[in-house]
Amino acid sequence: MSEANTLEVKILEKDYLVACPKDKQATLESAASHLDTKMREIRTSGKVHGTERIAVMAALNITYELLEKHSDQLGDQQILLALSDKLDLALKK
Repeated sequence: MSEANTLEVKILEKDYLVACPKDKQATLESAASHLDTKMREIRTSGKVHGTERIAVMAALNITYELLEKHSDQLGDQQILLALSDKLDLALKK
């Protein structure tokens, strides 16, 4: 298992120290950058005020996107399984 190190990330001009295995730091930096971008988009829209509310809205948007992709993948898997079943039936005939 990788040893945890402390990584500093910046989100909306604030620095955060996060424990992270050395081999996962690039992924964490990418995640922090993505979150920073989403939070900046929400702040720029002017519809949401306060860092905490902006963070919650960003988290909600990111979670929605993730669940939507997961749902799409499950749908794709079901289609592939159905096609595989049809192929199996056709090959048995």
